[in-house]
Amino acid sequence: MARKPEKGRRKAGGSGGEDRRGAGAAGHGGRSFARRDRGQSGAPRPVGADGMPTREQVMQFIEGAQGKVGKREIARAFGIKGGDKIALKRLLSLMADEGTLTGDRKALREKGALSPVTVLEIVGRDRDGDLIGEPVVWDHEEGEKPRVLILARTLARITADEDRVPGVGDHVMARITKLDDVDVAGFKYEGEAIRKLPRDQRRLLGVYRAHSRGGGTIEPINRKELKSWPVQKGDEKDAKDGDLVRFELAKTGRFTTPRAKIVEALGNPDDERKVSLIAVHAHGIPDDFPQSVIDETRDLKQPQMANRKDLRGIPLLTIDPVDARDHDDAVYAEPDTDPKNPGGHIVIVAIADVAHYVRPGTRLDREAQIRGNSVYFPDRVVPMLPEKISNDLCSLREGEDRACLAVRMVYDKHGDKRSHTFLRAMMRSAVKLSYQQAQLAFDGTPDEKAAPHVESALKPLWAAYQALKAARDRREPLDLDLPERKIKLDDKGRIAGVYIPERLEAHKLIEEMMIQANVAAAESLEQKKSPLVYRVHDAPSKEKLKSLRDFLETLDLQVPPHGSLKPGAFNKVLAAAKSLPVPELVNEVILRSQAQAEYHPDNIGHFGLNLARYAHFTSPIRRYADLLVHRALIRALKLGDDGLTDEEIPRLAAIAQSISDAERRAMAAERETIDRLVALHLADRIGAVFAARIGGVTRSGLFVRLKETGADGFVPISTLGQDYFHHLEEAHALVGSQTGETFRLGDVVEVKLVEAIPSAGALRFEMVSEGKRGVLKPVKGPRGRHIMRQRRPRR
Repeated sequence: MARKPEKGRRKAGGSGGEDRRGAGAAGHGGRSFARRDRGQSGAPRPVGADGMPTREQVMQFIEGAQGKVGKREIARAFGIKGGDKIALKRLLSLMADEGTLTGDRKALREKGALSPVTVLEIVGRDRDGDLIGEPVVWDHEEGEKPRVLILARTLARITADEDRVPGVGDHVMARITKLDDVDVAGFKYEGEAIRKLPRDQRRLLGVYRAHSRGGGTIEPINRKELKSWPVQKGDEKDAKDGDLVRFELAKTGRFTTPRAKIVEALGNPDDERKVSLIAVHAHGIPDDFPQSVIDETRDLKQPQMANRKDLRGIPLLTIDPVDARDHDDAVYAEPDTDPKNPGGHIVIVAIADVAHYVRPGTRLDREAQIRGNSVYFPDRVVPMLPEKISNDLCSLREGEDRACLAVRMVYDKHGDKRSHTFLRAMMRSAVKLSYQQAQLAFDGTPDEKAAPHVESALKPLWAAYQALKAARDRREPLDLDLPERKIKLDDKGRIAGVYIPERLEAHKLIEEMMIQANVAAAESLEQKKSPLVYRVHDAPSKEKLKSLRDFLETLDLQVPPHGSLKPGAFNKVLAAAKSLPVPELVNEVILRSQAQAEYHPDNIGHFGLNLARYAHFTSPIRRYADLLVHRALIRALKLGDDGLTDEEIPRLAAIAQSISDAERRAMAAERETIDRLVALHLADRIGAVFAARIGGVTRSGLFVRLKETGADGFVPISTLGQDYFHHLEEAHALVGSQTGETFRLGDVVEVKLVEAIPSAGALRFEMVSEGKRGVLKPVKGPRGRHIMRQRRPRR
């Protein structure tokens, strides 16, 4: 049957002249006359009698604009000037409170909408063979990923010089048009492909299903994926039915399903040692280095001493976790002998000079930028850089010469910084210590490895830290107490135990010295007016702060208004919560109210650390952002010819977004791997009863966290009993309408495990405990609405 013209698909009940944009949309060259004007310039748009645009006019402008739209662009478009901008700001804040808008004052957009230009992953085809895309980056709090129909004529245009048209799995940059009405196939957006992005040639992962006649099929690991790939006889290698396999797509085409060729059989996918591979695949994390990248590392050599400061005689030492997989920072401190700085300290932080080896524009650099960061799993690490760099040339090994970029910082006796200087140097680590070894030495009981370095290195470090700690306490950064659980594996990759590492002062010493080095980097680059990528952390949004304030009211706790909010205000709430039965709960809820830190070329400060400027400098082995800061320092301070290039500077915003996305990807993969490992660990304990704490409350049930393992699971609301339960969002509680039985965020309960799905990392429980009764009562809240407040016991 002949294929229909691209623009001839009809809306239900529409005429043959209508395409998916609505009646009258078809026009010259297949373009839509109904498409909204994308321009942001021109004559001021009409406004109401009060000089303000309506909500609808604001939304129409944002939806039709090309590029980012903020308060400035809206004011310019509607001719709003002077004092009227205050009223505009009030209108936009109200629209954000209502959930109509999302973003910040520099980049507003309709909540749940796509940006005008978006990177799409091709995920499938519709029944007419046209390609369907989904945004590569999407905040799931805004709903399900929207699907985009990619216009076929634009695909042909961008692939005129390519050896292959885009297919499933490819990424394309597309210009997005929001349709006036959802079409009959359910699409809200169309995409015009601008260009095809480089295809990732790395191997894929799936489960092989053998056919009796030879060959077989590869099923996806991610159950949300519906596609599968055929394997021809002879391409199955030595894979057995049910094996986890790596495979390559041997042939792709627009209208044919790619054929798979197995390159490695990895065994049983339920083997704990394979669990992290599932997360690697599901999130598209590159886990093997192309040969061209490895080839570039072969001729890398240590730099000569020329033009470098010799720090090899200074007893710099590394202090890391016992199981640390990279060692890229070293520290040293000594008393300042300057009579003008009595009681002062000199602190040196030396960082591996990754920029010497990873030069802009090389394959090594491109690969590091794609990865963004190293990813750490309980059983393996997926590094940002090849082993020769991360575990050899840039690993600050004890007793071996290594190139470094160091900062020398001078502090007074109160811990306030007087000056700092960056230098390119050669160093030699005096000793490698674990946090536990360093802490024993600080406590006066050093082991035999630390003992020789107590007087020359460890005591001066401790003295300098006491001054820095006093300054940190005056600064009042956000002080959350959220112990991090760690998984210990046995030699077969199975969970041997779950534990909470002890939080030592040695950890805090290294953390504070790294923070000071990061601040110094940002300050030096600002002083030189150099472009840089900041590590920024915004204050909590009004929406999240409102939700937090509603919850804290139920505990008779308060935070100040948004305009005067500082981290110290949260610290006062955390201190007050220590006298309540649920201090862990308050810590968790305050954490959820915080914005997510990210990388950005524009500085807004770091709210959590209470710092005006901050940049990541101390881990270039495992974070691309730090490598960019190293290059910026080298260029700005004239420390070499391998600094930030003119070609990189215009791309800093895009790079910052890319590595921020990579960081979130890594966090999700690490979390999901732990969930899968724990589900495997508990799969043979169906029916067991566990102590737990309620960690989340929704209208469909409760999320609980087990005390024994820290595992998270779900209790459906249908298992709570015979009563009908209401979801009280402000109180984070489910309350029975007849009995008043209450299950609330933070409550300690007992639950029974009824299902474990290791491949999904999912656990389902039934509630064993009865809920509390009479703990909540209705009270009048702001604007006259009813909220639930905890009943206070009589004293």
